[in-house]
Amino acid sequence: MNDNPREGRSGWPQGSTGRARLAVLVLLGSILVPLVTAGLRSVLWVLVGLAGSALAAMGVWWALAHTGAVKALGVVLSVGAPVTVLALYATSGMLWAACLSLALWVLAVALARTALAPGPSVVEQPVAKAPQQPWILMNPRSGGGKVGRFRLVEKARAAHCRVALLDGHQDVAALAQQAVDEGADLLAVAGGDGTQALVAEVAARNDLPFVVIPAGTRNHFALDLGLDRDDPAAALEALTDAVEIRVDLGYAANRVFVNNASFGTYASVVADPAYRNAKAHTVSQALPGLLRGVDPSRLRMRADGTYTEGLQALLVSNNAYGRAVDAARPGRRERLDSGRLGVVCVRVDSAAQAARMVRGPRAGGLVRLSAENVVVEADTATLPVGIDGEHTVLPAPVVCHSAPGVLRVHLPRHRPGTPRTSGAAADWPRVARLALGRPAAPPSPAVPDALVPPNREEKP
Repeated sequence: MNDNPREGRSGWPQGSTGRARLAVLVLLGSILVPLVTAGLRSVLWVLVGLAGSALAAMGVWWALAHTGAVKALGVVLSVGAPVTVLALYATSGMLWAACLSLALWVLAVALARTALAPGPSVVEQPVAKAPQQPWILMNPRSGGGKVGRFRLVEKARAAHCRVALLDGHQDVAALAQQAVDEGADLLAVAGGDGTQALVAEVAARNDLPFVVIPAGTRNHFALDLGLDRDDPAAALEALTDAVEIRVDLGYAANRVFVNNASFGTYASVVADPAYRNAKAHTVSQALPGLLRGVDPSRLRMRADGTYTEGLQALLVSNNAYGRAVDAARPGRRERLDSGRLGVVCVRVDSAAQAARMVRGPRAGGLVRLSAENVVVEADTATLPVGIDGEHTVLPAPVVCHSAPGVLRVHLPRHRPGTPRTSGAAADWPRVARLALGRPAAPPSPAVPDALVPPNREEKP
């Protein structure tokens, strides 16, 4: 007997069957539109679109991994290929059909993902008692001076908070622990994600509530918590009218992260001193050598029985990120309380491999999965790592793990967004089962075989 009121007899959340059926219908519509418009010739136009996408992917690879004339050719190809395809569609009268078909496909994927969603999982508990001795660490330089621009110091002190200003030379974790020793019953940070992580670890260790004030440059953690990054002062409402949720923290060796730990190409770029002041220029200058000049076989990853090697880039995140093409929440985490790490691995050695990625996840070159533990190995004694965008060096191998539900986060009761869950990838076999009313089946594996070495035994 099913004791969950949110689930029907088939084991799916209530309302999922209707969304799955609608997703299948919309997907069929995306296929029928070009067929009705051009008949069997639509197959040719699909092939033209795929060829244009493959050429664009090759151009992107040349633009990133080369310099000089090859780089210029890559830029031209990455822009010219899709423009040419659109021009061919327009001259043949297929442009509207292609756009409508693409829009229906995006809608079908969105419906499929929501149909597979398990429903809201984040439990919000109203905070009955306001903190008596809240302590806030503020970084005046973070986010181009948001602390001063939004008068956060004055507003925090008006709310009876003890404010500590960071001058760039203090030990952040030691400052937070000292505040706890002196009686602080809530810790908060107005700054970037790196500073947020250090204080969050102290709050978790002492089982104290933690408040995020998005006064940094990007504040991805605040975004996924549903906070308004354009109004950092609004987060101060969590001191008086708050709800509490529990979220995970990630660890790379002994270093905590609230967002991610990156290895390989991006970690090497972050290590460049010029990166802070000229991010785009530094990346452009460094990528060709990193992608082609460094032997990528030194970077390997083991995660819950999966072994991959020859990686150029590896991102381990505190809960999984959504896909960049997710129209609802592109590149964001749907939840922060799954107790699992998200993993994204990249290995592209040539323009031909970049073109094959158009075939989808199983084309090789890209792995997406989730795991409880991730081990990153190398042929060197140490590994450069970007921890929430901050460069550090850790002894190899680096063991990453999740600390589930250890952080008590206080959030304003009224905020633009809320942490929520929706489906992961649009697993169409599962969607079809759901649409037919059949019992729920486990998700199908999503590890591309191309990145798993054949006949390779799991290392101890």
